[in-house]
Amino acid sequence: MAEITLTKHHHGPGHFLPGLLLTAVIAGAAIWLGNLPSIAGLGLGALTLAIVVGIIAGNTFYPKIYNVCDGGVILAKQRLLRLGIILYGFHLTFQQIADVGISGIVIDILTLSSTFFVACWLGRRVFGLDRDTAWLIGAGSSICGAAAVLATEPVIKAEPSKVAVAIATVVIFGTLAIFIYPLMYPLVTTVFPWVTPTDYGIYTGSTMHEVAQVVAAGHAISPETENAAVIAKMLRVMMLAPFLLLLGARVQRGAPAQQNGARQRITFPWFALLFILVALFNSFHLLPGNMVNAMNQLDTLLLAMAMAALGLTTHISALKRAGLRPLLMGLTLFIWLIIGGGTINLLVHHLLP
Repeated sequence: MAEITLTKHHHGPGHFLPGLLLTAVIAGAAIWLGNLPSIAGLGLGALTLAIVVGIIAGNTFYPKIYNVCDGGVILAKQRLLRLGIILYGFHLTFQQIADVGISGIVIDILTLSSTFFVACWLGRRVFGLDRDTAWLIGAGSSICGAAAVLATEPVIKAEPSKVAVAIATVVIFGTLAIFIYPLMYPLVTTVFPWVTPTDYGIYTGSTMHEVAQVVAAGHAISPETENAAVIAKMLRVMMLAPFLLLLGARVQRGAPAQQNGARQRITFPWFALLFILVALFNSFHLLPGNMVNAMNQLDTLLLAMAMAALGLTTHISALKRAGLRPLLMGLTLFIWLIIGGGTINLLVHHLLP
């Protein structure tokens, strides 16, 4: 989930309105295009289209209106994405979350830990990166993209330039995954015919970088895949807090004690927990069907706006700034997530059906 912290200055609605309108226009166009049979037949859903249009705009005319629109675009990418994920719980019931089961949790744990350890080893031994850069890229690849990078930065006290490089790598390869995973689905189900749409959703949620990217990729395949992907991803996101606690303990063991004895504050991703609580509430069917449908339509709009914002802030120039070695490491981890993560999924589903 690529996030940039909103400025702490107090701004009126006019500061956010232009950017929100821009993302809303892109989202509306993407939803309209996604409902056209000719476009839908290509497997391009509204969320994928919103990202594509956003990337095109972000690398053409958007830099010229950046100063006017940036506040609203960042708001959409950060806050509207979280709200959209929370409201996505109205698409689900607790039974569907339970269906992911222990196997989904085990898959998330194994994928997260193996990816981070591979990153630590590759970064230092193969690509010659410094410890902080390797850890930041590893955290972003193994948990939840740029949000994990930003959450890890204060724990290890990394330099801003290293944070920017790590964010560039996870955004680039996570964006590629939006298009690669739907294309892989027919091949995977041909080679492994027992893989269900739900199984592929768990694979998607346990191996892709960003929450937004998981939603877009799952949406492009099927509702069952999207639902399972979001659940698996939310369980993985909630592992960010214990990951940071363990990493903080590792850093404190290797660093001199602070004079004031203060400990680094760990931020828990509450939106992931709220998502599960909304799904639990929805399981009791307390709201009338038309109200739930309205919530789902609002949720689609919010997520499409967040996708548009993500696209607007994905710049091709990030490739140049990142440099070759971090990009090669990000690529290697991306391949590991696809192949190694897929192997973990197959083994766990076989051992814990």
